[in-house]
Amino acid sequence: MAEIESCFVFNASTKQSIFLCFQASNESLKMELLADVPLLPGEERVIDKDIIYICPFNGPVKGRVFITNYRLFFRSVDVDPAVTLNVPLGVISRVEKMGGASSRGENSYGLDITCKDMRNLRFALKQEGHSRRDIFDILFRYAFPLSHGLQLFAFLSQEKYQENGWTVYNPVQEFRRQGLPNDQWRITFLNNNYELCDTYPTILVVPYSASDEDLRKVATFRSRGRIPVLSWIHPENQAVITRCSQPLVGMSGKRNRDDERYLDIIRATNKMTSKLTIFDARPNVNAVANKATGGGYEGEDAYQNAELVFLDIHNIHVMRESLKKLKDIVYPNVEESHWLSSLESTHWLEHIKLVLSGAIQVADKISTGSSVVVHCSDGWDRTAQLTSLAMLMLDSYYRTFRGFQVLLEKEWISFGHKFASRIGHGDKNHADADRSPIFLQFIDCVWQMTKQFPTAFEFNERLLVAVLDHLYSCRFGTFLYNCESARDANEVKMKTVSLWSFINSDRASYINPFYTVEFVHVLYPVASMRHLELWVSYYIRWNPRIRQQQHSPMEQRYKELLALKEQYLRKLEELQLSDSTSHLSNSTAPSPSTPSQRVTHLQTPF
Repeated sequence: MAEIESCFVFNASTKQSIFLCFQASNESLKMELLADVPLLPGEERVIDKDIIYICPFNGPVKGRVFITNYRLFFRSVDVDPAVTLNVPLGVISRVEKMGGASSRGENSYGLDITCKDMRNLRFALKQEGHSRRDIFDILFRYAFPLSHGLQLFAFLSQEKYQENGWTVYNPVQEFRRQGLPNDQWRITFLNNNYELCDTYPTILVVPYSASDEDLRKVATFRSRGRIPVLSWIHPENQAVITRCSQPLVGMSGKRNRDDERYLDIIRATNKMTSKLTIFDARPNVNAVANKATGGGYEGEDAYQNAELVFLDIHNIHVMRESLKKLKDIVYPNVEESHWLSSLESTHWLEHIKLVLSGAIQVADKISTGSSVVVHCSDGWDRTAQLTSLAMLMLDSYYRTFRGFQVLLEKEWISFGHKFASRIGHGDKNHADADRSPIFLQFIDCVWQMTKQFPTAFEFNERLLVAVLDHLYSCRFGTFLYNCESARDANEVKMKTVSLWSFINSDRASYINPFYTVEFVHVLYPVASMRHLELWVSYYIRWNPRIRQQQHSPMEQRYKELLALKEQYLRKLEELQLSDSTSHLSNSTAPSPSTPSQRVTHLQTPF
């Protein structure tokens, strides 16, 4: 106020000066609000505006919205505590105008925003003077940059971290960890320029006795050229998980001798496998229908040393509709009166059960020494779910903090799950039929396993939520584009930051305090509707009543005890160090140990 008063005195001679003083004061207030907006390196403010947030829990809230090239940030005014929203623009799926210039009723004119993370936002503005035109145009432009010739924020970010997350996964190192190559399996660089298959990684593991020419012939008979390649090998019985796409059988029932022989070579790499088990993720009827479009499945007459098992997991369109139904019953308010029947009608947990059940069957076959082939239609959706979940059950390494990152990089990112198509990064076409929550479904399955085996995973729920949040945010390059070749062409590793750089810079936040190391234990979760739960702290986390219940007092107390343990261990080390130093200084004149000296050598009960 003193600043404003001095302006009045100094410039009282003209109305123009008074106006400028008010304007300066107003701008100062704006800057004060803006100063609290947590901008990232490379993030720039685009527009800010007075607005009313129609909060579904507390009603209309006046405040100011700031839009940057990365986020939408809202802060209320005259409300204590302040209401804030911090929404990465990549999370936005749809922006629509609400009401028109002649709309009646309070707060009936504004914007409706649909998000990919289970929430919707509604803002109201004044009706006069087309007050929403500028904010709508800017929001639409920056929420969907690829549709407007702009770059995703990941390419604009200037964030720096100590660790380079792009080095987390090295395919050759990971295969060596598995004991590969060996006398039955070899590493091939045939796909080094993505000539064999443009959606596969450059480094593949294939049977030792299959030549590169054999691989080329097999690629002609597999959808998109996605031939059967090794994902994981059992360290003891040498049974393998291999993944691929459907064979191109078609309506005429075509056969390919090279493909048949190749699958038999895979079977023969393990002497315990009398019959190769082919897990087709699709329902039988869908696999038959795929013949009409040139696809199909392995007939037992052609693949005589194989057995075919259909896992009845539905396609991307069914999963998309199921999640929509789930969102309808959890946001903004939970339907309490018919909760169980409403949840059942979404079929979401039923789909989770089928995916988990399929992965259990894969893991069980491997444990008993039988090799498997896993595929769906193109081998980048349900196939990735099944192979990665089975590997999580079989290999304790993937249940570690670092190993889980390797699993995602390997089975999902390098093997070409279509993140760009399934999520729609930077694309305004919200009704695109290619969008589907396949990766979300996988993370949900992982969460179900962590609930059933709370000491088996080194990472906690926060890591799973962070992965999903940045699946949408476009802040990091990790989940951008559909395959490795597209990421290489767009120089993602050169021009963007990896999600793992961010995650690994704050490792302590994502560690499970109850984790117990078990090297050989295979996990078999119970895939029964009685044992599966809705992931409330993710799907209903925007409800403030749910958010208050998220913090586990037991976990907090356990973390405090662990911190106390670390404190005592450090003190013990200091005492032992000072004791050894005093021994060295008195080595010329040894004396009998006192009781206090002996105590420092006692081991703690931790």
